[in-house]
Amino acid sequence: MKRNLLKKEEDNDPISAVSNLFDVAMVFAVALMVALVTRYNMTEMLSTEDFTMVKNPGKENMEIITKEGEKINRYTPSENQDNSGKRGKKVGIAYELENGEIIYVPE
Repeated sequence: MKRNLLKKEEDNDPISAVSNLFDVAMVFAVALMVALVTRYNMTEMLSTEDFTMVKNPGKENMEIITKEGEKINRYTPSENQDNSGKRGKKVGIAYELENGEIIYVPE
């Protein structure tokens, strides 16, 4: 008889539904983060290796993103050379040949 009473109280508890919704929301959030990381090929951000990535190459809004250890640096080329931020300017063009050799041509 006591088991039956406890079961009825448990069924009438409105907070139990909220805890289940919270669990579902956490699973959805983790799945969304994993999907975004794999969709935009950003798995390098999660690794311990150092890397350099060029975002929007050759365009006005180009960015160079480097990861060294735990530190991530972002460089943006600009016409004005103020030293307040990490900015740079285009100084040449680099070409990679089929054999992997890189040739730099200054402008």
